[in-house]
Amino acid sequence: MNRRLFSALALLTLAAAPLHAQDGKVEAGGLTFTYSAPWKMSDTPGMMRAATLLATVDGVEKPLEAAFYFFPGGGGGVQANVDRWLGQFAKTDSSKTEELDAGGKKVTLVSASGTYNDGPPMGAKTPKENFSLLGAIVPTPDSNVFIKLTGPKDAVARLAESFKKMALSAYVK
Repeated sequence: MNRRLFSALALLTLAAAPLHAQDGKVEAGGLTFTYSAPWKMSDTPGMMRAATLLATVDGVEKPLEAAFYFFPGGGGGVQANVDRWLGQFAKTDSSKTEELDAGGKKVTLVSASGTYNDGPPMGAKTPKENFSLLGAIVPTPDSNVFIKLTGPKDAVARLAESFKKMALSAYVK
């Protein structure tokens, strides 16, 4: 009986291992953010990024990216970045900005949907209809950490809660 119980517990432990294999941490701006599935760390963070997390969503060809940016002593203020993010839409169907309490710190969460002008900061843009942006501006003692997720509206909606949890995790344990 004890041997069967031990074997069953060992199998359950092995089966559960993949559930925790994707738990991780992102360091940006002196803060530590935690994440779990469906997020995975990208091997290539990207231009000017502190880190990039990827999430695969059923029905979407490429994984979606949550990009972490930190500019020591800079990066602009909260409202300037909210305006810049919203300005990346050719047409906005909806947008919302809210301040969330994260352990006494105010994290700004931005969401918008519509026709998103996708492309590099200084390059040609491709209009993408039915796209959404979800962004978080997380304060640090010296500046802000900016986290930005864009993609098809339905896919971003499916990642919204895990994104929000991740964005608040630097201050909410």
